[in-house]
Amino acid sequence: MTDHAFSATERAAVYRAMFERRDMRHFSGGTVAPELLQRLLLAAHHGPSVGFMQPWRFIRITQTALRQQLHDLVEAERVLTAQALGERADDFMRLKVQGLLDAAEVLAVVLPNGREQHIFGRRTLPQMDLASSACAIQNLWLAARAEGLGMGWVSLFDPLALADTLGLPEGAEPIALLCLGPVEKFYDQPMLQQENWARREALAGLVYDDTWGQASNLFSA
Repeated sequence: MTDHAFSATERAAVYRAMFERRDMRHFSGGTVAPELLQRLLLAAHHGPSVGFMQPWRFIRITQTALRQQLHDLVEAERVLTAQALGERADDFMRLKVQGLLDAAEVLAVVLPNGREQHIFGRRTLPQMDLASSACAIQNLWLAARAEGLGMGWVSLFDPLALADTLGLPEGAEPIALLCLGPVEKFYDQPMLQQENWARREALAGLVYDDTWGQASNLFSA
């Protein structure tokens, strides 16, 4: 413990938000107050970014017709994804993969055009713009959970079709459709684990010492 640590109560709240965050697919309508939505977006905007490039843009979807278009794009990709999954296609089609028509708010997260001008930290790893934006999304996700709101990240879409639908400039790239709003309850465990699609890996098998595949001594005690 260092002098800079939060109090025990504050630390517990941070970890609780992390462990109880869920990728939500079931929403109960309702609304998100403008001041709360601003607060959540401010949390996202304080995410870390490589070279302080802040490569996130948020498009709030306010029109019902546009939501329906986004829903249709996701459903089209859902069918194609099922076909690509082969023997797991039927299991996949039984999953609820989005809440675009049910959530109180829908946000599209977009990487802006002109990102190539940011060289600091990206000369050899240009994908750090995506990594930075994912950090902003995670900030929003944790803040939403702390505020009692559910959030789901939808990535089942054709990015070119979505870019066209949202009127994005050339070079801009959509990376997420976020469903946000009140929920009746949070899943006890990740939905895909709850539905027996996959299970969380044991941490000890994902941490190495010094070289790839060298089991870490951290877990040997």
